[in-house]
This record gives sequence, structure tokens and C-alpha cells, in this order.
Amino acid sequence: MLNAPHSDGVDPFAATARGITAPDPARPALRAAGPIVQVDAPAGGRAWIVTDDDLARAVLSDPRIAKDPAFAPPSWDPHTAGLERTAAEQPSLTTLDGPDHASLRRAHAPLLNARRIRAQSDRVHAIARELLTELAADGTPVDLMAGFTTRYPLTVLLDLLGIPLDLVDQATDACRRMFSDDPGEQGRAIAALGELAACGLGDGRQGLAAELRDRLPAQTTQDQLRYHLFGLIFAGQLTTDAALGFLLARALSDDPHPSAVDEQAIDRLVHETLRRHPPAPFTLWRFTTTEIELAGVRLPARAPVLVDIQGINTDPARPSGPDLTFGAGPHFCIGAQLAQLELRAVATVLRTDFPDARLTVPFAELRQAGIGGLQGSRLTALPVRLRG
Repeated sequence: MLNAPHSDGVDPFAATARGITAPDPARPALRAAGPIVQVDAPAGGRAWIVTDDDLARAVLSDPRIAKDPAFAPPSWDPHTAGLERTAAEQPSLTTLDGPDHASLRRAHAPLLNARRIRAQSDRVHAIARELLTELAADGTPVDLMAGFTTRYPLTVLLDLLGIPLDLVDQATDACRRMFSDDPGEQGRAIAALGELAACGLGDGRQGLAAELRDRLPAQTTQDQLRYHLFGLIFAGQLTTDAALGFLLARALSDDPHPSAVDEQAIDRLVHETLRRHPPAPFTLWRFTTTEIELAGVRLPARAPVLVDIQGINTDPARPSGPDLTFGAGPHFCIGAQLAQLELRAVATVLRTDFPDARLTVPFAELRQAGIGGLQGSRLTALPVRLRG
């Protein structure tokens, strides 16, 4: 069996800074190297990145490739690698596999399916309208990346979960602290979000937090319930924040703006934004549970594997078909419907309530930056005048 080629001179995990229209130079280099490529992992040793659509879908459904960090290389530092605790230590949607994952997913899925999310459409539109109206109140330009792209999805999530909205500032602070280099600070942020989530579980509270509690297996502990709620809040904010910036920038770059809401055009805008700027450029780490072969390449047990979602989505040679924006297989993103609704709602509200909104700098001058690792890029600033 052949070894996978090594991406010499290409670091897909490096911090980046470039213009909004500039492509990521690592993506073409990874694709050119082959359907599966060896890279130097941030936590040490080698990792394998899948760059081919068909192979990616096979990997995302392969039971021999697990998400449980228990299968990570023994030499890896969990903090450096950005790993959660193992499934045995902290069962969650992002660490469990197989029947245990399917059981937990069955508890979550009805809360976030297409029907339930459609029923929230008016409320999500109202939240987008309220937050943008507050920002537009004094008529001066605002930087939407300074707070709106974080507060908007968090407000939606807390509202859905039945958590008092006067806790949005605390949730925003905790989400930002999740990116601290201090593992202790991350732990405190997780605990803070868990405590905050518990406010949706009190007597008389109605929302998805209480509904999830009642749907989980009877043996679920209070700590586990809080962690599940933390996961919904943090992942729900993270998967929408960066995409919101790119969507708003594109929505405001049209000149002149359409005079009426075109739902098909908004759907295309949402789809294209998510295709080009998926919430996660790579999947979370997966690990082989045994020695396996992929595309003629032999991978050892405990080999770290990633799928290059952004690279596959933007591959000019890729046949038309479903994107990998929200993954595929058993771990397909459970919040996909909500993320898309949030993006559609804010684009619609811009058209209906802020028809004169404009960028205060040329679109081409906007910049994007990424901290590296598995995190994607977000705009560094988005200066906008919401009222003409």
C-alpha cells in the first residue's frame, strides 16, 4: 500500500489574514496532493486530511473511524489538540459513536427538526429586527462584527431554550472565553455556560432545555444534562457567528439593493455563503479505531483524520450535488435547520426594515482572519450604516 503524500510547505492549521475575496492558498495545494494527504498535526505527529467528496462521505459514515477522543494518539495534549473529554468521561453528541450516539441524537433531533424550526421563524425574524433596530437607533455607523454576530445567535438560542434573555451578556462573555489559551479559563467558561443553561430548567420554565431534560435517558446526570445544553449553546453560536459576517457583507455589497424581498435570492445567498464559508472549515477530529485502508492508503490505528469541508465545497472540479457544509453521515449537524433560518431571517430583515443599509467601506477592502487550528476565518470588522 502507498503512503499518503505529505503536504510539504503547506500548513492548513496556520493563522491567516487576507482580503474577503482572497482564497485560502492551502486548499488548492491540499487538493492537488491527492484524495488523502498527510500533514503535521498541531498536537504533534502526523494527521490525514481527506480532500475528495466521495471519500469524505465514506469516512463520515465509517464505523471504524470514531469521534471519541479516547482514540486520539497517546502523545497528544488534549488542550493543544482542542479535544473534549472522552466519551466515557463526558458523553455528548460530539464524543459518542454508534448506538450510544444514536440514542442521544434521538433525544435531541425532534427539538431541532425542520418542522419545529419553521414554527420559530417569526420569533427569529423578530429577534434579528430588535437587535438591528437597537444598533441603528443613533444613526451612526456600527461594526456588526463587534457584537451583533455573536449576540444574535445567542439570543435566538437562549430564547429557544427558555433561558432568560438578560443572561445574553454572560453567555457572550463565556463564549469568547472559550478561545482562551488557558485551559483553566476554558473550563470556567464551560461551567459558566452550564450554570446559565440550568436557568432554563427551573420550575415553570418552558423551552427546549426543559424538553430535552425530559427526553434524555433516565440515567442522565445533572452534570451531563448541563453539558448537553452547553454544547447546544456554544456550538449553535460558533456555527453561525462567522457565517453571519460573510452573509451580511455580501447582502450589503449589492448596489442598488433589490426593491423587494426575493426569497429565492435570499436562499441562494444563504447557500452560497455556507458553501464558501462553512461554519467549520474542517470536521472535528476523528480517529481510526483499527488499522484501515482509505483510497489505497494504509492508516494505522489511532490515526487522526479530518475532512476538508471548505476545500471540498469550493473544489471547481467537484460535480454538482449536496455540499458538506453541515457534514454527512450519523454526525450530520443537528442544528443545520436553525443556522439556515438565522441567516435567512437576518438577510430578510435587512431587505424589509433597512433598505438603505450600506457598507461604509468598499466590499473589497473587508478583511478576514483566522486563529488557525480547526477554526475558520471571520471578518475582522464589518462597518455598516443601517439607516440611510
